[in-house]
Amino acid sequence: MADGKSEYEVTREAIIPAPTADVFAYLVDFHRWTEWSPWEGIDPDLQRSYSGAPSGVGAVYEWVGNRKAGQGRMEITAAEAPSRLVIALQFVKPFKSNTTTTFTLEPRDAASRVTWQMVGPKTFMTRLMGIFMSMDKMVGRDFEKGLAQLSEAVQKG
Repeated sequence: MADGKSEYEVTREAIIPAPTADVFAYLVDFHRWTEWSPWEGIDPDLQRSYSGAPSGVGAVYEWVGNRKAGQGRMEITAAEAPSRLVIALQFVKPFKSNTTTTFTLEPRDAASRVTWQMVGPKTFMTRLMGIFMSMDKMVGRDFEKGLAQLSEAVQKG
């Protein structure tokens, strides 16, 4: 089980048929995440709060939900429009964890190559969960779903 790494990494990418600026607009504004986030609908009674900047650096999104949704906080720590967005992600429940999520956007003709990456420390809980399923398999499916839904949302405009 020991792979020598103290961090886990989950990365997925997709080609979205829209300019990077259009895609970036859906990422940099947490209010728009309800349109594409793979975790929407996990808890119909999810409580959301927004604070800080309306979008971009300093924007904060916090949630409290059922057992599946948990509780956490995201804050945009870097925004380089329209190519890169960095988010500090803190999970409070069901277990504590601090991760860094990065979206990288690259133009591809009339489309955008979007890379979604999450890097976090291997805590006792993530190591324990890794015995049953790797973080890549567990979170990777969500990233794939989210990128597909992001593509649909951007195309609907």
